[in-house]
Amino acid sequence: MKARATVAADPDRTADGASAPAGGSGTGDGDGGEARSAGRSRAGRVPRPRKEQGSPRAGGITWRQRLRRDRTLILMTLPAIALLLIFNYIPLLGNIVAFQDYDVYDLGITGSPFVGFDNFTRIFEDYRFWEVLVNTLVIFVTQLVLFFPIPIAVALLLNTIMSARVRAWVQAVVYLPHFFSWVLVVTVFQQMFGGAGLVAQWLREHGHEGFDLMTDPGFFKFLVSAQAVWKDAGWGVIVFLAALAAVNTDLYEAAAVDGAGRWRRMWHVTLPALRPVIALLLVLRVGSALNLDFEQILLQRDQVGAGASEILDTYIWWTGIKTGDFGYAAAAGIFKGLFSVAMVLGANKVAHMLGEQGVYSKK
Repeated sequence: MKARATVAADPDRTADGASAPAGGSGTGDGDGGEARSAGRSRAGRVPRPRKEQGSPRAGGITWRQRLRRDRTLILMTLPAIALLLIFNYIPLLGNIVAFQDYDVYDLGITGSPFVGFDNFTRIFEDYRFWEVLVNTLVIFVTQLVLFFPIPIAVALLLNTIMSARVRAWVQAVVYLPHFFSWVLVVTVFQQMFGGAGLVAQWLREHGHEGFDLMTDPGFFKFLVSAQAVWKDAGWGVIVFLAALAAVNTDLYEAAAVDGAGRWRRMWHVTLPALRPVIALLLVLRVGSALNLDFEQILLQRDQVGAGASEILDTYIWWTGIKTGDFGYAAAAGIFKGLFSVAMVLGANKVAHMLGEQGVYSKK
């Protein structure tokens, strides 16, 4: 009993009373190594750090091995990268015509004389350009106010439907117009709300005066907003439904236990969960403020007149490309790109001030 008590009191002393060597016996790798490590630790030495995981010396793989392992995925992405380079990045070199008196027929890019910032000066001195810019922003704000909240509301409504079959059917019906071309969308609205449309004919048959919304300049911004809602609201619904699917159902159960009704649960659980997605889509939407649907506006430009329907894209097409003034059109395109970047940065800054991440996180 005394020997055991001595060993318990002094772990470095054996049962015989002799002290164990600090470095171990040296006869075994296991016990001796552990004893040596313990001795180094007691002496105050820092043990050697473990090798980083993933490095070649630690048993990881090199970049060549990763390349060999992922060669199938890389080959699959090469066509997409080639299309991106050909149609998005290589054409950026053509922006040089914004600084030239560009002649597409005789001189070309290499022979056209440089004029510096004369094309940009013409833009800033063109009062019609600023009128078109204001009209574009007015149409954008109208669409932002009328169109952006609708996918959120529809997604919240679909999320309350208990039947999965009914929810899938409604979602398919709402999403179907996204695949329609703008020619078909404008034709449908013409047949419904035109002077000879179904609504006008029904009003005349019942003794009322008909109307023609398709040729009303004052109603044009609301008309294009309604067309955008009918065509693209289903696409936004899918995004918000995906965000709603990630909400923890325990939060709803806890809120219900605390006595929160349906509206309270939506306000305090659902909307806070959607807020990051709403902020991200809103920033992206603001960045495309000058990038309205060119085909949609061009198809209805002659019906309501250029004063109400002219946007920046149609103005560039009409005054620049159609008349052959490609330098002016390129300068307007560069201005549009810089303005959109500034809008994205400003909207992202506002998102950071509201506590959201936006397009990129705040450093």
